Parts: sequence; C-alpha cells; structure tokens
Amino acid sequence: MDRIQAGHGSGGKLMNDMINNLIRKIFGEASVQPDDSAVLDLTSPKIAFTTDTFVITPVFFPGGDIGTLAVNGTVNDLAVMGAEPKYISCGLILEEGLPMDELKRVLESMKREADSAGVEIVTGDTKVVPAGKADKIFINTAGIGVFNDRLQRRPIEKGDAIIISGTIGDHGVAIMAERNELSFSKGLSSDCAHLNHMIAAVCQAFPEAVKFMRDATRGGVASVLNEIVEGTDFSAGLVENDLPLKDEVEGMCDILGLDPLYVANEGKVLMIVEGSKGKAVVEEMRKHAEGKDAAIIGSVTDDYPGKAFVETPIGGKRLLPLQLEEQLPRIC
Repeated sequence: MDRIQAGHGSGGKLMNDMINNLIRKIFGEASVQPDDSAVLDLTSPKIAFTTDTFVITPVFFPGGDIGTLAVNGTVNDLAVMGAEPKYISCGLILEEGLPMDELKRVLESMKREADSAGVEIVTGDTKVVPAGKADKIFINTAGIGVFNDRLQRRPIEKGDAIIISGTIGDHGVAIMAERNELSFSKGLSSDCAHLNHMIAAVCQAFPEAVKFMRDATRGGVASVLNEIVEGTDFSAGLVENDLPLKDEVEGMCDILGLDPLYVANEGKVLMIVEGSKGKAVVEEMRKHAEGKDAAIIGSVTDDYPGKAFVETPIGGKRLLPLQLEEQLPRIC
C-alpha cells in the first residue's frame, strides 16, 4: 500500500506489517524491542529523562524534517543537562492518507540522526487518525541519558560569560519563509542538529567552568535568559553587536519586524561559563561543525536584577521581557 490507512493503527495485520517491514527494518530489528516496553541496560544510578512532542508544519523544510527535529531535539534536551543521551522512544500519530514514501523518508531521517548522535531508538507506538484530523504526522519522543561524572549545574555569578554556539534565529526564520513561500528567502536553512558530541567535548575540556546549559528553542535566546535570571539578584546583559547573525536571517527579521533574540533555534546551545574561561570555551566549540560560529554575546551583571537586557549599538540598553505569545507557532 502506498498510503496510510485506518488499519495501520488497528493492531492487526496492516499495523504489524508496517512495524516489522518498515519501522523496525529502518530503525534496526536489534534495537527496537517488539514488546510492551523496552528493557534497558543503564550504567549510572542517576539518569536524565525527557519527553517532547513535534507538530511542525511543514513536515519537510530546508535543513531537515520532523524526523531529524524529533531525534535532535530529544538528544539536545538530555545533553544540556550534562547527560549522555542513550535511548529514545518514538510515538507516531499518522493521518490517514499520508503517503507511505513520506513516512519512510521521516523514519530514515530519524535513523540517520540517531546513528550520528550515538543513540538507539528502542521502543514506540503508532496511531492513525482520520484524514483532516492531524497534519500528516506528529511525533512524540521520550529520551533517557546517563550521567558519567559529567557536570550538571553550578551557581551563576557576576562576571560569568554568556556564550551561544552559533548564529541565532536560523530555524524559526527558515520555517516561516518555507511556510509562507516567501520568494525572497533563498539561502535560509534550519540549524537542526544534535549537540551532544560538542557539549561533551566542552565539558570534558572545562569540567569546572560550565555552569549552565540550555538549548534555545521556542522563545529563542531571550526567553532562555529570562528563565535563568528570574528571581535572582543578577541580570543577563547582551551586546547587540556581538550577536552572531546570518545576513539572510537579519534581513528577514528586519523586513518582517521580528527580533531574532526571540526566534527559535534547533541546533544552538546557550552556556553560562566562568568569565575567565569564556574565550577558551568558544575556541573549543569552534573545533566542531555545530559550533563554528560560537561567540561570547554578553555577561552576567547586576545592572537589572532578575532581568535580561541588550546593549544597543548606540550605547542604550533595552530590556528583553518574556513574550506573551510565540512569534511563530508550530515551529517544532
């Protein structure tokens, strides 16, 4: 059959054929355990556990698709906690009528990213909803990572450096351009990538310097900084001229009236590190493809306790409050 039918979610022959002849064949029969749950070997008494749901539209976009997004997003949520990602689950909600070739393409993307990140997809579930009741495909994941003497989080202090691993706003702007078929948006691409290898290298090289990590997805860099400083006696100060921005992203934000500090990323980690180690951490990041554009973008100050702000090119300071709504919904 070349399209998803209701029977593919019924628990009968169609569903079992799809699981065994498509899903397990792509993900690996040795990895996906055909039982009610996967049995895992864990090397650490402490684990990181996360879950996420992906409903992006369009399903395929420049730089990736919902499958790459699902794996990389789950891996990154574990990695920024200081854990080594190990296992992922995959729950599929498929719309009746979805071309089987599109499902295969998404599954192959998931397998490719999982192999590259060094994680296994070990269990899952499949449901089919009637045509018009979903948007082709939704994916729910859960991820498990282990702690191998890696740092978690340390107290943040005045003078600490704020680092981003690369250009900001790439994912959100690329999705907006693709969704709205903007003819002047050539060159835009999502930054969707797994960051666990780069993060592990930084933490290994600077085991005492890294104090906080977060992937700046929905809400962008500004929202992450607000979460960090809320209720504290310090503030997060950025320097606008130091923000790494692709020309295409900056131009699109200028045209559409968007602030790139609030635009989503799917392959960037924001770190707070000891101030004296900031430049060295950036140099380590730049050894990796995912961190080639890493930069120090600001520092922890006591100028506006509990708030995030940015210093403008003319020397003024602009507060960065949390937004009430997303600039662009359904970007992950």
